[in-house]
Amino acid sequence: MLRILFISLIIISFSSCSNKRDYKNSSRATGWKMMGRTGGKASSYNKDSKEQQTGPGLVFIEGGTFTMGRVQDDPLGDWNNTPTQQHVMSFYMDESEVTNLMYLEYLDWLKRVFPPTEENYKHIYSSALPDTLVWRNSLGYNETMVNNYLRHPAFAEYPVVGVSWVQAVNFSKWRTDRVNEKLLEEVGFTPRGARYDVDAETLFSTHTYLQAPTLTYGGKDSILSGGKRSEKLLKYRNDSTAIGANNISLYLQRKDGVFLPSYRLPTEAEWEYAALGLSGIREYNMHRGRKKYPWSGRYTRAGKRRMRGDQLANFKQGAGDYGGIAGWSDDGADITAQVKSYPPNDYGLYDMAGNVAEWVADLYRPIIEDDYNDFNYYRGNVYTKDSKNKDGSFNVVTANSIPYDTLPTGYLVPRQLPGEIVKVPVDEEETYLRINFSTSDNRNYLDGDKQSLRITAQNRDDAKPMYNAPKHTATIDSAGNVYRQYDKSTSRTTLINDEVRVYKGGSWRDREYWLDPAQRRFMPQYMAKDNIGFRCAMSRVGSKTKTKKRPRH
Repeated sequence: MLRILFISLIIISFSSCSNKRDYKNSSRATGWKMMGRTGGKASSYNKDSKEQQTGPGLVFIEGGTFTMGRVQDDPLGDWNNTPTQQHVMSFYMDESEVTNLMYLEYLDWLKRVFPPTEENYKHIYSSALPDTLVWRNSLGYNETMVNNYLRHPAFAEYPVVGVSWVQAVNFSKWRTDRVNEKLLEEVGFTPRGARYDVDAETLFSTHTYLQAPTLTYGGKDSILSGGKRSEKLLKYRNDSTAIGANNISLYLQRKDGVFLPSYRLPTEAEWEYAALGLSGIREYNMHRGRKKYPWSGRYTRAGKRRMRGDQLANFKQGAGDYGGIAGWSDDGADITAQVKSYPPNDYGLYDMAGNVAEWVADLYRPIIEDDYNDFNYYRGNVYTKDSKNKDGSFNVVTANSIPYDTLPTGYLVPRQLPGEIVKVPVDEEETYLRINFSTSDNRNYLDGDKQSLRITAQNRDDAKPMYNAPKHTATIDSAGNVYRQYDKSTSRTTLINDEVRVYKGGSWRDREYWLDPAQRRFMPQYMAKDNIGFRCAMSRVGSKTKTKKRPRH
């Protein structure tokens, strides 16, 4: 009897193990064994969920609910940042502002790949250069910063300034492609060091690689299929005995989970949420939302014994007081300070108050439309799609077809670079019978477009727009001559239009009032100042948090 029972237990054990193995190696949808990239030896789908890799320079910010807007000390009653409750998804953000050294790496790459001496590329490098003249003052001597701040090694780890919103966005796009290009090399799909030996006609674009990989690197096969893993896959494809050999993909795909999402500017909601940190905005699991600074407490000086009395940010103390008295400095800086000079907030982010104010992604409007949306709020969506030919092939920007935008300042800025798939506005194909969006350009949605105008005429088409800011223009003729024209209209009533962007946080030039993360200001997206910099963010894919929640008690 015991022998029979023992044999039965062994059979049940083997049966359960077998079932486990079958379940693990087969589809939960069909029960089929999933074909692998190399003829069934390994699944081409990553069945085990994998956490998103943290990109260079970033820290993780767990999303949640918070009160966006000014919650205390509002003597002016400024109605453009009234409190609203918002929720942001988890994301990543640069631990400090983008530094001069980081930006110089970008400039050096542009200069090497797009030599300014060549006619086709002469505007690319110059369009990325920060405006060093922002340091000049009609009644001040600042030529030392004009000549040295960007490039002198003494300022290498200081935040870059003189960068417009447009330039910050282009830097973020460049950073995305360079990071993913390195990841592509690390997993063996391109040869080691190939990314250093490229030119304007053999560039890598993350989006192009995912949509049409053979168009990347100008179709140069020695790069596209020159990695060790690519060579191994090519052998399997040529093996006529391998199951599914003809369907083996020689290129990395999104489902492999290697590429990171795009670096970008943070939205206003993300920036404000990250700046506030966790301390002081909740009590256990109850939301309080009465925070004034990125740190705990109601004062700008540290209360801890080790650093008691030290300023916690770099800002202007009062009239003529940018850094305190010589030999007994108040905040350790008279202009900007080296990044990470002050303690980080609870998320590990430095200088979320003071040092430099920072560009965010949002278009400026006085009102936050929280009645319409209170989840991942952002104003500025312009939806586009890839340009395709009738045969389904993609149109790609070439070295001879770089599209440029002419800014009101008269400068040319490339809209896209060679190797990128041409973008066009979405049309009826995407918007027909859709309830969540109906147009490509949503920048003035529910705040200035015809759907939200105050009707002053019987015919809605005769209604005047809410925002009629000055429209300065610049044109360039075929000979390259620039003609700039100020808007001299006397009927303008606002500075708000679809090209003004929000910047957040106080700076070395600002009084304590502006250190509150809720404060918001705006400026045209093509202009720059000596106290505005930026940092990048990245969306998180997958779980909201990196750690499992446990009961508090």
